[in-house]
Amino acid sequence: MEGGGRPSAVQAALLAASSAITALLYSVYRQKSRVARGLEGARKVRLDGDLQALLLEAPGRCVPYAVIEGVVRSVKETLSSQFVENCKGVVQRLTLQEHKMVWNRTTHLWNDYEKIIHQRTNTTPFDLVPAEDSASVTVRVMKPLDAAELSLETVYEKFHPSVQSFTDVIGHYISGERPKGIQETEQMLKVGTALTGVGELVLDNATIKLQPPKQGMPYYLSTLDFESLLQKQESSVRFWKILTIVFGFATCAVLFFLLRKQYRHHRERQHLRQMQEEFRQAQERLMNTEGGETLKNACVVCLSSTKSCVFLECGHVCSCHECYQALPEPKKCPICRQGITRVVPLYNS
Repeated sequence: MEGGGRPSAVQAALLAASSAITALLYSVYRQKSRVARGLEGARKVRLDGDLQALLLEAPGRCVPYAVIEGVVRSVKETLSSQFVENCKGVVQRLTLQEHKMVWNRTTHLWNDYEKIIHQRTNTTPFDLVPAEDSASVTVRVMKPLDAAELSLETVYEKFHPSVQSFTDVIGHYISGERPKGIQETEQMLKVGTALTGVGELVLDNATIKLQPPKQGMPYYLSTLDFESLLQKQESSVRFWKILTIVFGFATCAVLFFLLRKQYRHHRERQHLRQMQEEFRQAQERLMNTEGGETLKNACVVCLSSTKSCVFLECGHVCSCHECYQALPEPKKCPICRQGITRVVPLYNS
């Protein structure tokens, strides 16, 4: 603590940083909790002949947040894999990712660094149909790339290591960057994949559509079943809750420490003022009874013996030797509360 009981700059910065981190974690926890509650309250509908009648009865022919499970089927032509034969899908993502080592001047270590240098995503319209052969009822999936979780299967992956000459190696060490190579990846949402869709279900003329919800809830197109998807979100909520509690306790501990220090400093100042007032009153009484000359040489602690000690480094002459010996450790000057490093005897002639 600094003078006046105020916290130091480091202590104030620690309290501010801890409070900010706690507030940030709590905000993330609230958002994750809201998502989990919304997912738990989503309406489960079956992909069967009753689905259209259910939407006709719903307000606005719409279920704001619904869960539906089905199998992916292409509406038009399917997308073919560029690397795997007879691999058909409705969403295709091609990625080129650069891998290299970068020298960290702070830790003096080489760290892995990855960067996407090119990515292209192709889509084609697709429906969700019942797992059975009958496809009398279909749900058109809208804007699949807007989904918070879009499950794509990696169908091809190859790493192309970089070829380097001796001159290149020397140049890379000087520049602090060592290329490792390029990773080529192809991901697809294949035809026939079982998919769980969570979003807004709406009847548009004769077409049933699954689209991103309007009330800010996340849009899911996941290969997980609904129970697994819900458990995944609840697990994320627990993780952020534990982090929030840990940092909340740390913030409370820092705040308690600072308040305790400030309280003790206040008590010490109050006690010092009380002692000074008692000394002043005792001196006034002595002045009235024994005269000023006796008071000038009287010990300020016992007010009976003669002053016989010089306290260093403050220089106060205020105590007899017996009262100095009785001072508690660490010994401090009764007048200014400064630590006593050395005592010099005082001889009156």
